[in-house]
Formats: sequence, structure tokens, C-alpha cells
Amino acid sequence: MNASINRRRLLVGGAASAVATAGLLARPAAAIAAEAVAAADDSPGWIDAHVHVWTPDTRRYPVGPNFTVADMVPPSFTADQLLSHCRPENVGRIVLIQMNFYELDHRYLLAVMRQHPGVFSAVGLVDHQSPAVAAAMNHLAAQGVRGFRLHSLGDAKDWPHSETMATLWKKAAADGLAVCPLINPEDLPHIDVLCKRFPDTTVVVDHFARIGVSGRIDAERLDALCRLARFPNVHVKTSAFYALGAKASPYTDLTAMIQRVLDAFGPQRLMWGSDCPYQVQDPHTYHDSIALIRDSMDSLSATEKQWILRDTAEKVFFS
Repeated sequence: MNASINRRRLLVGGAASAVATAGLLARPAAAIAAEAVAAADDSPGWIDAHVHVWTPDTRRYPVGPNFTVADMVPPSFTADQLLSHCRPENVGRIVLIQMNFYELDHRYLLAVMRQHPGVFSAVGLVDHQSPAVAAAMNHLAAQGVRGFRLHSLGDAKDWPHSETMATLWKKAAADGLAVCPLINPEDLPHIDVLCKRFPDTTVVVDHFARIGVSGRIDAERLDALCRLARFPNVHVKTSAFYALGAKASPYTDLTAMIQRVLDAFGPQRLMWGSDCPYQVQDPHTYHDSIALIRDSMDSLSATEKQWILRDTAEKVFFS
């Protein structure tokens, strides 16, 4: 699969089947043990740092003008549907990512946050080319949004030269908010430039910068991602396992990449995210995503797992 493919084709991967429920009934001993670790320090469980939600109520919450209802695949993924996957795996808090087909209309995301106080944090979307970008950030931050997503559509090369992008990065640093780039591997040098220019900005790179979407973990691109570790405020989401490498459960082909990123950034700058609902489209399951970190990677200590599965996301999005 081409790494520059757009969001709807890259991460949806054509998954149009009903939301999977496999993996929710059986609770392996490793999962129970991990739950005990999470409960030992009176925490509210793990944190999923990357999820999208939407509602089939398109009269109340219509899609944006550049999308159609056909883009909503699956047709529904509400907070209740999401929580039916999270709760059996002891995931108690979640970071919502504004879905692109709602564009800049955050009403549904904000409604979900209000309906479940304390459960959800959020990453929003703003028009980074707008002279009013600072005002848009203020409006969303006042309602609990803790970060802003940058979606590369082939224009990341222009980001370091944009005055309004500079405003976004500077304001995020001043206000303690995160900048969250959804980029392709070839965009990493442009993020490197921005991190060098704005070292105080908290940055969270989504989905390993999509390294592995092609089916192969490219060593040079992984090197480029790991070079960002020299900036102490850069974080990486270990997420979207269904879309990377072999794209098949139990995703153990990704463990070498996870370990490499862990060695570069340390556990305090990695956070796990499922990327639901795409992670729960048959044959993939929510359990298999969290289990890769929680149960399968024996090289991770209990402390490292706590950082990746909870503490890093808590620090960035809930503190």
C-alpha cells in the first residue's frame, strides 16, 4: 500500500464490516495479571490514546461538505459502542481524535466528552492556514481539547514556512497543548525542522509516522523517526497495529519497531492507541491491539507497560 495514501484509504483499509466483538469474552491470565498491576496504584485503568467516534444521527451531526455519509465506515461508532470494547480490557480513559469527515465541526466530540465526564480527553482540528488559528485553539481548549491534529495531505513540506503554522506551534507551547502530526514517513524531516524551531512544543507523532503501511518496516525511515528523540518534548503513539507491517494479529512482527522506538524515546514518551473503530473491524480486535503491549512483549517491564499503556497519555492529555 502506498504510504502517501489518504486517511480514508490508508487506515480504514476498506473495513466496512460490522464492529467486531471477538476477543471480549475470553480473559487470558496475562490480561488479568496486567489488570492487577494497573489497580495496584489505585489508577482508573489503562488509557487508549487514539480513538474516533461518530454517530449515525447525521441530521443532528452532519458530515462536512467535502465528505458524504458513505465515508462513515462503519456507519456507526458511538461512545457506547467504543466502551463495550474498552471496559473488558480495563481501559478506563480515552483520547478522542476529531474525525476528519466532521471537518471543523466538533459538536459530536464535545457532546461525548460532556456526557462522560472524566473519561475522555480530545485532540481537535483547526485550520492551520487561517489567520484566526489562535482563536480557534482558544475556543476548543476552553471546552477540554488538549491537542491539535495536523493532517498531512502532501503539504507538510510547506509547514515550516507558514506563519500561521508557527502561531499554532508557539501557542501550543505557551498553553501546554499538544501538536499531533498525522504524517507519512517522508514528512519526518519537516517535523524535525519544526521541532528544532519550537523545542518547547509538546509533539505526539501518530501511528509511528505510518512507518510500515507499505508492509515493510523501512530502516532508514525508522532512523528518521528515532532522530526526533533528541527533542525531549516529542512523543510517539504506538498505534494502528492493524494497518502496519503484516497487518495481522497478533502483530508480533511489529515488536522490533516498538523496541527500537522504546530504546530511542524511553517509555515516558510512548503511548498506546487502538485507532478504533478501525482496529475492531473483522478480523482485528481491540483485545489483540492492547495485548501486544500488555501481554506479548515479555521484554517490557511492568513499569514500562504502565507508561506506555497509561502514564504517558495521562501526562500529555489528562494532567
